[in-house]
Amino acid sequence: MHPNTINQTPNQTVHEPVLLTAVLRYLAPEQGESYLDLTAGYGGHASAVIERTQAPSQVVLVDRDDMAQTALSQRFAGQGVEFIHADFLAASQQLVEQGRQFDVVLADLGVSSPHLDIPERGFSLSQDGPLDMRMDRRMQVTAETIVNTYSAEALAGILREYGEEPRSRKIASLIVEHRPFSSTVQLARIVARAYPGHSRTHPATRTFQALRIAVNNELGMLSEALPLWIKLLSPGGRLGVISFHSLEDRIVKDTFKELAGDRYDAELHLLTKRPVVAEQEELVFNPRSRSSKLRVVSKIKK
Repeated sequence: MHPNTINQTPNQTVHEPVLLTAVLRYLAPEQGESYLDLTAGYGGHASAVIERTQAPSQVVLVDRDDMAQTALSQRFAGQGVEFIHADFLAASQQLVEQGRQFDVVLADLGVSSPHLDIPERGFSLSQDGPLDMRMDRRMQVTAETIVNTYSAEALAGILREYGEEPRSRKIASLIVEHRPFSSTVQLARIVARAYPGHSRTHPATRTFQALRIAVNNELGMLSEALPLWIKLLSPGGRLGVISFHSLEDRIVKDTFKELAGDRYDAELHLLTKRPVVAEQEELVFNPRSRSSKLRVVSKIKK
């Protein structure tokens, strides 16, 4: 998701906003405009946008994560910013029901750096922690629930659909054979048995991605939320979506393409014909931006 900047204790971690220069260029926030950040994280993108708009009272920051909400409320205290502690789908439904619209809307999908850097959140392959992976810790289902209770067939389906894992059946069989699991490293070691020898990326990377997507219903929520984000745009408003894997990007691309084009009933104008990716300079100081892709549209004035 959004590398922004915040210090966490006891684990201090820095979170840099991905594609920040591109976000400001394509979303082009202007003075006095309203801004909705649907995955505000630790406020990196929001801070840069507010600096341009000079209108914090016209800003709504959404995040489902309690740690992010605490950080946001501290960072923007006393500025009149509105905070919503909810996932982006629930928040979008709420704002649509209220008839709200915004000039600039941003959704930066995926996992934030603190999620990966704090072992207790259970997202990391390299640091041992509980099999959690919930972006919203109020949710009941964790990665441990899925790994330890789902059938081999159901596990294989999750790995295949959400991780595009070619050895999904083998890994599912290994998981069922060796469960119960309670830690990330324990699971990663067993999954690695499906890939004897060396590989460039950790053998469990796709498995962890698939579990995270399943736990947080990321793709289902994105498909349902995208049409709402269009409704939340003011005429002439700009919407940017940053995705981090092909499954997300495909949903965004297809939705934008369906609603844009040279048709009389088109709702959107494509501001990015192809996804914008990180430049080499950004990759040097923020390697986690390597897989990020930004697509931007504007809402046609009727």
